[in-house]
Amino acid sequence: MKVIQGDGFTAEIIRSSKRKTSAIKIQKGLVYIMVPKSLSQDAIKSLVFNKTRWINEKLSHQQGILALPAKVFKSGERYAYLGTEVILSINGGVAPSIKLVGDQLIVTVRDPSLDCSDSIKTLLINWYKQQAVAALKIKTQRYAMIMGVQPTSITIKTYKARWGSCSLSGAIQFNWKLMMAPDSVIDYVVVHELCHLLHHNHSPAFWAAVARYYPNYRNQSAWLKQHGARLEI
Repeated sequence: MKVIQGDGFTAEIIRSSKRKTSAIKIQKGLVYIMVPKSLSQDAIKSLVFNKTRWINEKLSHQQGILALPAKVFKSGERYAYLGTEVILSINGGVAPSIKLVGDQLIVTVRDPSLDCSDSIKTLLINWYKQQAVAALKIKTQRYAMIMGVQPTSITIKTYKARWGSCSLSGAIQFNWKLMMAPDSVIDYVVVHELCHLLHHNHSPAFWAAVARYYPNYRNQSAWLKQHGARLEI
């Protein structure tokens, strides 16, 4: 096994005669550099150096997830919603349902004496997705008008380690887990993705556009990097 030492991590090099391009995979806190068999060691070092920041961000995200206590989906458990905490309350009823009343996220199941953790988890995820569909479409349309841009579509997806994306065709997708973040953080992500309609890269011009439409973006970006791994169910 050949490895390369990065800034704060060690990466395993995996060479393959079938591979034409290089790729980096981070899995369970381990870094793998997958490269063509003929790629030089210097080129691999350059790849790792250029991707150091990205690698450390992904490692931090994964380590944060691994450190989280597992949810048990019982009454009294706390969940993040728009940067605050809501308390799970499980009741019995005719049909499964979920609704937010004050700071209580009330979940109804047919028989709460049974292990309903899987169905409660599904109800929670679907509820967050529903909130995301409504809130993120409104926010995106509002900022799009201000910025003079128009996405071709706005959809909600499940991502493991990203908050949004914007395709070359102008289709914007958001991670529903954003609904656990503060409202200001959600606004930043919306503006970030809309700015990709102006600059489909992360060039200085792109960041200048983000700063123009959301001057406080650095604080929100830092919050996501620090706390994003905890936005899980």
